[in-house]
Amino acid sequence: MSVFGIIGFPLGHSFSKKYFEEKFQQLGIEQGNSFRNFAIETMNELPEVLSTKGLEGFCITIPHKKNIIPFLTEVSPEVAEMGACNCVRIKDGKLYGYNTDIIGFEKSFTPLLTPERNKALILGTGGASAAVAFVLDKLGIPYQFVSRNTPGTWSYEQLDKDIIDEYKIIINSTPLGMYPNIDEAPPIPYEYLTEAHYLYDLIYNPAETKFLSLGKANGAATENGLQMLILQAEENWRIWNS
Repeated sequence: MSVFGIIGFPLGHSFSKKYFEEKFQQLGIEQGNSFRNFAIETMNELPEVLSTKGLEGFCITIPHKKNIIPFLTEVSPEVAEMGACNCVRIKDGKLYGYNTDIIGFEKSFTPLLTPERNKALILGTGGASAAVAFVLDKLGIPYQFVSRNTPGTWSYEQLDKDIIDEYKIIINSTPLGMYPNIDEAPPIPYEYLTEAHYLYDLIYNPAETKFLSLGKANGAATENGLQMLILQAEENWRIWNS
């Protein structure tokens, strides 16, 4: 029996288990494969996860994309550069780290780009934001991080009309607005948004967060994280079977 899974906390929002169980059924391999949710609050619980018989790989979500790094035997060049990992392949007892958020974000993000959407605000500084920054660097799009209390970033209070006018892309990499806390939203000045703006939310549940809803109400283009999730899940599966 080959076992795959996801680690994170909490995992009530995660669709990975259902997605991969349906995939196993579609491929006719459900008898020899299983997918488990490993809801671990701290990395102290990781050894118990790794003791799971037949475990061949797992994906990683909030809040462990950076926390997992010290436990990896080897990392891809992308993980080494950004310091965040969301996919682990286990082979011969060794843990190999990859970041498939890069592929998922880039492919789902670029279709709505326009010449005027050429500078970005990244809301949040967690593991997911690292993949966003990596892709923006690759695309040559300048960006600024926005956070409540991370040194070296802009604060939400600093965001005024001039900044919102200049930065037409706003990407939410925080969990604000994720189910079940659907009434939450990053505290940006939504009243300054226009049709020229593009709001991207890495959250996929709910499909339209309050962040996206407020952006759409002001004419902004919007995209949620579902397509990103599907793309990275497929890349995870490729890596686990490579």
